[in-house]
Order: sequence, then C-alpha cells, then structure tokens
Amino acid sequence: MIVAYFWTITPSHIPFALGAMGMDRFFLRSSKNVGFFKSLGTGKGETFTPADANTLRWGLIAQVKDIDAFDQSFVVKQWRKNSVSEFRAVLEPISSHGQWAKQEPFVATAKDWTGPVAAITRARIKWHQNFRFWSSVPPVTMSLKSAPGLISAIGIGEAPIGLQGTFSLWESGDAIKNFAYKGAAHQKAIADTSTYKWYSEELFARFALRDIRGSINS
Repeated sequence: MIVAYFWTITPSHIPFALGAMGMDRFFLRSSKNVGFFKSLGTGKGETFTPADANTLRWGLIAQVKDIDAFDQSFVVKQWRKNSVSEFRAVLEPISSHGQWAKQEPFVATAKDWTGPVAAITRARIKWHQNFRFWSSVPPVTMSLKSAPGLISAIGIGEAPIGLQGTFSLWESGDAIKNFAYKGAAHQKAIADTSTYKWYSEELFARFALRDIRGSINS
C-alpha cells in the first residue's frame, strides 16, 4: 500500500524540515517496512518555479508493508512532533504510467473502484526546456483549479527546479479523466509535450483513496 503525508509547520521549524529532508532517507532506507519513498517539498502548483515554493508544508510518499507501524515510525513521529497539522492518505494504485527515479513504483492492484481518487504527476524537466515549460504551465493550472470534481491540488517537488509534479484529490475517476482528456488547456499541454519533448522522465498515476486523515489544505 502507498501512504502519503503532508505536514504543515511554523516558520520556527523550517530548520528542522530542511534537516529532515536530508536525514530521513537514511532511516527510511534501513527500514524493512519501507520500499519506494520520496521526501517532498510543496508549492502552490501555479507556475512550478521556485516562487511557488511553500516552506511551511512538506510531504512524504512511501510504499509500506504495515501502515500502522509506519504511522508510529521515528520519521513520522518526528514530523508530527514538529508540525501543527498532518494530512495522511492511504492509497491503492489503480493505474500508473512512466517512471520515477528510473523505477516503476506503483503496481496497479485496485479494481472496480468507484470512490474518490488521488493522482500523482511527476516529471523531470530537461534543463534547457525549463523556461518553455514554465510559460506553458499557467493555463493548465488555472483549468485544473476550476475542474469539475477536483477536491484539492498542490504542487510537489524533490527540488526547487527541474523535478516537478502535482498531488491532487478528485471526487471520482471520471472527474480526472474528463480533465485529462477533454480539457482544452491540458490537451494543448499534451501536444506541446510531444512537440518539445521537455521531459527526460515522467509519471502519471491514479490511486483509490482508501483512507484519509486531516486536511491537505491546513
């Protein structure tokens, strides 16, 4: 199962967050309960430039064997101790296309799911395509925020530049399909991606939202 956490901190805890982003990987790599994982910064998801960054919200996505045990792990407890709010979503993959860090981490197991879904998009942008990519993003993000069936969406990234994505929650699988395949702005972005080939790696995954705790917008 996949678990996604997002924590909101106060300005005084920014040094903790920066340190944890560097150190958590050592604890997570040594855990027999954890497979694929990524520590994440977040942003408004409007321009996908460094100006988007939200230094008061941080995230973690991990593939775990025992969710309850992971929920009480050292890494999660330290973030919980240093945050003012916590969002957690338990996710089961419905579909996944592409790679993340040269891996295919999400194996589809959910079938016939009709409830709310989460989506993760992630891309490694070629350095020489960053400015062209940024200029194409605003129309897509504007259409995303007004998309029927969208519950919430935030930007996510492993670095301020070049490694960008979104984490979004939707009322249904049909809602996200309509946005992805029928929205004019998104269709243009797909066409531009094919033309300019600005990604060196990309991933799009949908998940059954099995459990949710807290608010992602806190």
